Amino acid sequence: MRVIKWEPFRDMDDVFDRFFADAFRRLPRRTAEGSPALDWAPPADVSETVGEYLIKAEIPEVRKEDLSLTVQDGVLTLSGERRQEKRDDGERLHRVERVFGSFARRFALPEDADDQGIRAESRDGVVTIHIPKHKVVQPEPRQIQVQ
Repeated sequence: MRVIKWEPFRDMDDVFDRFFADAFRRLPRRTAEGSPALDWAPPADVSETVGEYLIKAEIPEVRKEDLSLTVQDGVLTLSGERRQEKRDDGERLHRVERVFGSFARRFALPEDADDQGIRAESRDGVVTIHIPKHKVVQPEPRQIQVQ
């Protein structure tokens, strides 16, 4: 029989973390036009192959010109803005569920990532970022003589 230590507040921490993260992500603010906007973060998948790391972020209706990809101090930042489309005066909105405004996602790069070879492409609302790996050379063990 295995003894499992009971931690009653562990699950509550997860609930509070998700609640507050979602609440702060959706704080209202104003766009340059004065209309309400919400900051948001696009969902992203991170995977790894033998030769590279891949990040796929869903960013529908964001033009390539409105995206920025930067690397600094081992952190890759994907940022940009989804602009709200202009509405006709005769058009009445019944429901708006899509989020508009600026966004930023940051990803810490592993030690074997080659930040000089990063490339990105955008197709069908998905930005794919290719981060090549460079070979980490392990030094050969050497014998040291004791004097």
